[in-house]
Amino acid sequence: MKTDLSLSKPLMNAAGSLGFAPEARSGMDFFHLGAFITNPISLAERSPARGARYLAFPGGFLLHTGYPNPGLKTTIRRHAARWRRSPIPVIVHLLPQSPQEAAQMVQRLDSVDGIAGVEISLPLNADGQIASAFAQAARGELPVVLRLPMDGASSLVPHITAAGLAAISLAPPRGMLPLPSGGFVQGRLYGPAVFPLALAVVQRLVQSGIAVIAAGGVYRPEHVAALLQAGAAAVQLDSVLWQGGFKFAD
Repeated sequence: MKTDLSLSKPLMNAAGSLGFAPEARSGMDFFHLGAFITNPISLAERSPARGARYLAFPGGFLLHTGYPNPGLKTTIRRHAARWRRSPIPVIVHLLPQSPQEAAQMVQRLDSVDGIAGVEISLPLNADGQIASAFAQAARGELPVVLRLPMDGASSLVPHITAAGLAAISLAPPRGMLPLPSGGFVQGRLYGPAVFPLALAVVQRLVQSGIAVIAAGGVYRPEHVAALLQAGAAAVQLDSVLWQGGFKFAD
């Protein structure tokens, strides 16, 4: 199992922000990034979430999508050729529902050319035992980045330090908002309001000795600089890529 990721630049997109493969029509200059991360991919096909999917709040927005995707087999068939031709390394983001699924998916990707690594999302309810099981199950030929729930990341790290991970990354924090029609909706939180939380979490996590890929509320180059100063090995950009206007360094 490889435990290092070679990045020419400390920036990458976050999973779900730029599609399943680098596309010229996206308007993105991928040479600004050290790696491309795919949309989340589950073993089986997933349909979009029902009901409200986007709600704004001061400083950001809540997103609830259900992570729709065609499943691993179909995604490989549709996009593997683009991964091989990518101008930057491709990290495939996996959304397994169990350690057994994680092992099965990683084993399938080990035989696919053009992949630099995998990023694996933990379930929302993951505790230390679950995190350790996923980290061990994901061991294969490719470097593994384990994406931790931002809310409980600090409590999970002690359980995965010996797993041989290339890095850990951060999922968006989750929250709840009231619906105009009544009731509530839960989902992932994005926007500049998330940045102070992300910075504090990163500063704690780097003390574990595992490489940390930061994410959350990054909207300006100063945010990137602060996260790197706090000890992050790299920084992921998410909703700012949908908005546009991020000033990349020349």
